[in-house]
Amino acid sequence: MIGLKGCLNVIDNSGALLVECVNVLKQKVNNGWGSVGDEIVCVVKQARPISEAAQTSATAVKVRRGDVRRAVIVRTKKPVRRPDGRFVRFDDNAVVLLNNKREMLGTRIGGVVSADLRMKGWTKIVSLAPKAVPAIPS
Repeated sequence: MIGLKGCLNVIDNSGALLVECVNVLKQKVNNGWGSVGDEIVCVVKQARPISEAAQTSATAVKVRRGDVRRAVIVRTKKPVRRPDGRFVRFDDNAVVLLNNKREMLGTRIGGVVSADLRMKGWTKIVSLAPKAVPAIPS
């Protein structure tokens, strides 16, 4: 569960490394706590350094330190209960950055994501991830 001032790793190639949650964008169901698949507003706390040559290239870093961005939570330390009774938890809290049109800012994802994202409408993230922790067997 991610709340205000929670720090999360960024697992895409947008240029950000660490972000801090400032708002959870969702219905008033869970009292301001976000879980896997929820959208948040975050501030970039740490970003990759930008070299002089990289600033002019086409693969320029898309975010800087202090930028306010939207993101979707893809992993949480807090165990999430699946409908069949199993619990799934990860080693860290992680997000993927989004633009204002709810599209991914980066083009790659560098880590495992939860398969619960597919049920919440984030199929693009699940398809780009190297591995998704499997959903319930049918």
